[in-house]
Amino acid sequence: MLHPSFFASRFRALMTTGAIATVASVSAIVACSSSTEPEGKVVYGPSQSLGQGTARVYVSLNGSGKPVSLGVALSEGALNSLPQTPLPGGGMSAVNLILGLPQEAKATGFDHVMLDWNPMGHEPDMVYTLPHFDFHFYTVSESAQMAIVPSDPDFAAKLDKLPAESYRPAGNIKLPGGVPMMGAHWVDPTSPELVPPPNNKTFTRTFLYGSYDGHMIFFEPMITKAHIESLKTTAGNLVTSQIKLPASYEKAGYYPTQYTLRWDGGAKEYRISLDGLVQHN
Repeated sequence: MLHPSFFASRFRALMTTGAIATVASVSAIVACSSSTEPEGKVVYGPSQSLGQGTARVYVSLNGSGKPVSLGVALSEGALNSLPQTPLPGGGMSAVNLILGLPQEAKATGFDHVMLDWNPMGHEPDMVYTLPHFDFHFYTVSESAQMAIVPSDPDFAAKLDKLPAESYRPAGNIKLPGGVPMMGAHWVDPTSPELVPPPNNKTFTRTFLYGSYDGHMIFFEPMITKAHIESLKTTAGNLVTSQIKLPASYEKAGYYPTQYTLRWDGGAKEYRISLDGLVQHN
């Protein structure tokens, strides 16, 4: 979640200075509907209540037991009767869930997922102020994530500390500042909603990275509730977007090359997944 109290005004300044326009000629996110659910075994982690349903992490394994997809499954009722009042603390989230991974997913290098529901969206205004979900896939432990707090005297310095260049996602820009218990956010300035007007598009989905203290620590699909619900009537019931990648990874694991949104009519659930997992040592 891009919390307004930390960098919304600076984000707007970034857009108006033309910094985003400078790299707008880079290829935009590619969307298609030709991907299919990876074949093999699907294993779920523990579920938590959400709306009138549940949310849980799942991993898809191939015939050799290797992870090929890691995602969050929302049951059909999970998008119904969601709370509309933000939680105490000044943020914009009305729901904040920490979702554990099944044991079979540990080989991916990811540790847990944090799901946020933002009924009013969040700043910057006219960009992300639509009801949406944030899905943070963390490569660090929950305790390390929760230690990202302003009471740390080095908090600001750790937010500003850049990972080695080879670990930074190609073409992404680090936003100033960051968010407690999350970190600093990196955006792809060629994302359709960030292209300067009049060529920008209304936000439906986007992909961010996160860093803290010189390390990349999360991958984040950010998707509107309406866009997830539209999967029921989308051709093939899915949409896949390529993501921009770093040259290398600091931590061994299986990392995505794309992310997919899917309505599974058989399971009666929406799936938001990191796909095209490739092993990096």
